Amino acid sequence: MSRRTDEQLLADHIRGDPEAFRLIVTRHSRELYDFVFRFTRSSAAADDVVQESFLQVHVSADRFDLSRRFKPWLFTIGANKARDWLRARSRQREVALDAKIAGDDDAGQTFLDLLADQAHAPGQQMDVEEKRRAVRRGIDRLPPALCEALVLAYFHQFTYKEMAEILDIPLGTVKSRLHAAVGAFGRALRHEQKKGQNLSD
Repeated sequence: MSRRTDEQLLADHIRGDPEAFRLIVTRHSRELYDFVFRFTRSSAAADDVVQESFLQVHVSADRFDLSRRFKPWLFTIGANKARDWLRARSRQREVALDAKIAGDDDAGQTFLDLLADQAHAPGQQMDVEEKRRAVRRGIDRLPPALCEALVLAYFHQFTYKEMAEILDIPLGTVKSRLHAAVGAFGRALRHEQKKGQNLSD
C-alpha cells in the first residue's frame, strides 16, 4: 500500500498517474461499502453505490480542493447516492452491534454498551440475538436524518466537524441531531424490550 496520503494520490491521479486512482479505490472501497450497506441492506445496491461514488470521484477530481481531506468528501458522495437509492426503493437499514462509538467522551464504548445504558430493564437480560433484532427494529423507527448521524458517528467514527461536512449541516446541528438520535433510539429500544417482556409473561 502506498504511503502517499489520499490527497497526494488524488493530486497524482489528476496529473495522470494511472496507479494513483487504483490505490484510492483499494484503500477506501471496503469501508465505503460497509457504510453504504448499513443503509441499503443490499449487497448488490452497496456495490453499485460504491462504484458510482468512485466514478464521481474520478470525474470530479479536478474540481476537488486538495487543501481539504479526501475521505469526508468521498463519504459525502456515498451518503448522497445511498439516499438516492433509499428514496427510490424505500429499503430498510442494517447495523452492527460491536462498533466503537466515536464521540470524544465515549472512546472505547461499543454500541452494545450504549444500548445497555439507554435501555436497561432491571431483572431482564436480553441475549445478543434478541438485542440484535431489537436494535434493527429500533433503527427502523428512526427518521433517516437521525439514522445517518448514528451510522457516521458510531460505526465510522467521523468527527463532528467531518459529519457536518458530509451531511452539509452546521456543527451545532450535528451535535443536537446525534443527541436526538441516541435519545430516540433509547426510547425505541425500551419499547421493544417491553414488548418482549409482555410476550414472555
